[in-house]
Amino acid sequence: MSVPVELRTARLVLRPWRAEDAAAMLPILETNWAHLSPWIPARVATPAPVPELAERLAGFGAAFAGDREWRYGMFTNEGDRMLGEVSLFPRASSGRVPLAEADRAELGYWLRADETGRGYVTEAVGVVLELARTMPQLQQVEIRCDARNAASAAVPRRLGFTLATTLAEPGVRPDEPMVQLQVWTRANVG
Repeated sequence: MSVPVELRTARLVLRPWRAEDAAAMLPILETNWAHLSPWIPARVATPAPVPELAERLAGFGAAFAGDREWRYGMFTNEGDRMLGEVSLFPRASSGRVPLAEADRAELGYWLRADETGRGYVTEAVGVVLELARTMPQLQQVEIRCDARNAASAAVPRRLGFTLATTLAEPGVRPDEPMVQLQVWTRANVG
């Protein structure tokens, strides 16, 4: 299954990451390390030299093209300002799986600190929810977030998700104690 390579909302353009996004992303990761690193994996949040970051983004783009996971870079509607990311990952009860084995999807997101509070993530997640609805084998959509991240947990609340469970999970960094991971769910129907 191929998903659209561009999604638009009134204020946003969502598109797959490209290697050439690395130069614009590096200062965002550097400036937002303290804001992002407690919540998202180091392989996504860690600043790296532009060539290394370009490889990381090219890998995300290849996974998108291969229908393994869909990481959309989030940009202003003019495409001139990088804001963050919204992602869709195929899942089963055992974890992330190839799409052919998935019965649900996981939505993830991050946003640079200086753009929070404007509804961008809710808007982006809403359009990706519409995309998930086109995948009939996906019975539900999940959002997983650390219980300490109130801003992140507000997104599924606003979009009609239900808190299904809270799990004790390892933190995003190896030296972190266990965290309380909230699993929010929503049936994947129109």
